Amino acid sequence: MEQEELKNKKQMLLAFMKENTYRPMKLKELAGFFQISKQNREELKQVINCLLAEGMIAVDEKGRYRIEGSEKKKGTFCGTSRGFGFVSIEGMEEDIFIPESETNGALDGDIVQVLLLEESTGPRKEGKVLAVLERTCNEVVGTFEARKNFGFVIPDNLKFGRDIYIAKEHISGAVDGSKVVVKLTDYGDSSRNPEGYITEILGHINDPKSDVLSIIKASGIPTEFPEEIEKILRFVPLEVSQKEWENRLDLRDLLTVTIDGEDAKDLDDAITLTKENGIYHLGVHIADVTHYVKENSPLDEEAKKRGTSVYLIDRVIPMLPHQLSNGICSLNEGCDRLALSCLMEIDEKGTVLGHQIAETVIRVNRRMTYTSVKKILEDKDPKECKKYKEFVSTFECMEELADCLRQKRRKRGSIDFDFPESKLKLDSNGKPIEIEPYERNKATKIIEDFMLITNETIAEDFYWQELPFVYRSHEQPDLEKIQKLSVLINNFGYHIHTGGEEMHPKELQKLLAKIEDSPEEALISRLTLRSMKQARYTTDCVGHFGLAARYYCHFTSPIRRYPDLQIHRIIKENLHGMLQEKRIGHYNTILPEVAKQSSHTERRAEEAEREVEKLKKVEYMSEFLGETFEGVISSVTSWGMYVELPNTVEGMIRVADLTDDYYIFDENHYTMTGERTRRCYKLGQKLKVMVAGTDKLLRTIDFLPVIE
Repeated sequence: MEQEELKNKKQMLLAFMKENTYRPMKLKELAGFFQISKQNREELKQVINCLLAEGMIAVDEKGRYRIEGSEKKKGTFCGTSRGFGFVSIEGMEEDIFIPESETNGALDGDIVQVLLLEESTGPRKEGKVLAVLERTCNEVVGTFEARKNFGFVIPDNLKFGRDIYIAKEHISGAVDGSKVVVKLTDYGDSSRNPEGYITEILGHINDPKSDVLSIIKASGIPTEFPEEIEKILRFVPLEVSQKEWENRLDLRDLLTVTIDGEDAKDLDDAITLTKENGIYHLGVHIADVTHYVKENSPLDEEAKKRGTSVYLIDRVIPMLPHQLSNGICSLNEGCDRLALSCLMEIDEKGTVLGHQIAETVIRVNRRMTYTSVKKILEDKDPKECKKYKEFVSTFECMEELADCLRQKRRKRGSIDFDFPESKLKLDSNGKPIEIEPYERNKATKIIEDFMLITNETIAEDFYWQELPFVYRSHEQPDLEKIQKLSVLINNFGYHIHTGGEEMHPKELQKLLAKIEDSPEEALISRLTLRSMKQARYTTDCVGHFGLAARYYCHFTSPIRRYPDLQIHRIIKENLHGMLQEKRIGHYNTILPEVAKQSSHTERRAEEAEREVEKLKKVEYMSEFLGETFEGVISSVTSWGMYVELPNTVEGMIRVADLTDDYYIFDENHYTMTGERTRRCYKLGQKLKVMVAGTDKLLRTIDFLPVIE
């Protein structure tokens, strides 16, 4: 059916259903009313399905169609391993609880129509799934279990909630314990399992590295570049030609450095800095990726689809092919490179007095590492200072300016989380052998500070020009969550002011200052972070709560983040006077989807990174079964307590395993108290625990308290 014809038929059917005389009808009744023959009913079904998907009409439990009412909503179904689920609806703060008997065959991630039930008994609203409007999952990763003449795949995603039946002819050589990818052919229903066929065997459950690959596949993160792109890459130049830097600002004579981790290969930011008459001249030079990745090209479409590079423990999945990210776009030492530069003049109070954005050509004099710069600035290491003697004064000037910028941010209320982080070390087979502490040092903070001021400067510039743009937004936290945080920290003797409709970030900053160097610092920092909203990409400039910044964007990493690449395009068009009415209209049309897609792919990458880390921590702790450690109670719930060890590993003590007494959970004070022994477990309490068990599939670690 043509789009125009479909649109007309949708309008006609909607108008009919809106009439006062209309009573809800089934498909067969509607076909009869409009005198549509059996052979042509498929077209009517297509029209109805479109209206359902758009949320314009609803279907009741008897299959009758009507205009969407306020009690029926469209949302995303989130399954659980225990059969029940939740539906999240845009604009509603609380999810709708769906009992197991009312899921109507919905699977995790499906777009569904849900009916709100007025007779909900609990604190959360309840509902029932009336219809699955859109199946979002057509591939599942899991473990194959063989039977005599068929098999099942147990999904890795426990929220999927159903095992998948595999007929004998669709097993494709999988054996018991194979990690596989399944293409779904039938989604089943409340009485019948989904069905599918195996498309790929990733390895065996006991094979090294198959576990991480399974998480990548399950996340839907593309690992291979299409053949079309591989062909394009043959024409990517290895060096910048003289013709390419014509009409660019030539900054190759400036002393230029990159500062990154030892193993970084995609170097997308370089720094120049001088100081004259109390004014710092800071240049932040960002790889000009858009020179090589043109709008709507296959490279651009693939980068948009990926949205971000994904940094896992044992690998990097790049947004752009290595020929670009590690080659011509990487600001490698001694190489001429094209850049988009932000040249700022900053006074000793950290105020940007003026700036210039320019297309430039640069040449990095030295590729520095965080470790080397730390040795120079913090350790005053004579050997390192001698090795880089021509750069030492520049690094000292960088430290000076970074301190000014940090002080200015702190004064306005910027929140600086600095709790312990860890880095897992793997052997050649992907087995975790050590958890090392990862600490920020002066070098990492310098780069952070310079990138932050650049992102703010660029965002403010384009906000006042009133041009279409992509901003990095971090909204005010929900007051309900802040009030819960207030109750939690009161247990430790701390207080935050929660009055009024809005919270100022200074309140949280003051809290973090009070807990600095206290035993509960790491715990309260994490609880505070969890109480805040997630940052996202938007086309409106709503500010960044965590940074206490009125204007903020992501400009500094176009090699690994699509929003940065997108705004580089806008900036360059603006520099060349090309942002006229037509192009402004074009960007106003495409940017909302770019922001939405970029936020989605960022969440997807974060989730994959988190799942891989959890998996490797479980694997690491499985070597310590029966051993004891001292940790801190990081969470107390009605079903158990979470305990965090100094190495950042978190495990759970289940209420069911506290067999020495009957424990009562106090939700107001987050404590668990034995009815007979009066033994009390509370948030932040130090506790000796024994590693009782690990589960790689569930990615959980079980602890038992060691009672002395």
